[in-house]
Amino acid sequence: MKTTVNNNVIEVNEANFPREVLGARRPVLVQFWASWSDPCKAMTPVLESVAEHEATPVKVARVNVEHHEGLAEEYGVRAVPTLLIFNRGNLQDQIIGRATEQEVREKLECLK
Repeated sequence: MKTTVNNNVIEVNEANFPREVLGARRPVLVQFWASWSDPCKAMTPVLESVAEHEATPVKVARVNVEHHEGLAEEYGVRAVPTLLIFNRGNLQDQIIGRATEQEVREKLECLK
């Protein structure tokens, strides 16, 4: 089951991560986040803006580390927010900590 955070950002978990992230045909930006983290909350508008930008062919997803510790452990997430960028099922890059929209877009540009 796919839960949508908004029209452009989806919530992923252990069950749908292989399909939504690893099986995606376009790059996927995944935020590992926690509800208690102010920096994670501050990243929400950045993620929504990146997801809504038509020129960015990227899927944006989020993983709540409080509920899906296994995914966080599998990908070595030790701090939130952590952004992982996947392309064709492979981990390509990461951003640890709060980032600006410009920083996120620059990382995604490398995938084109």
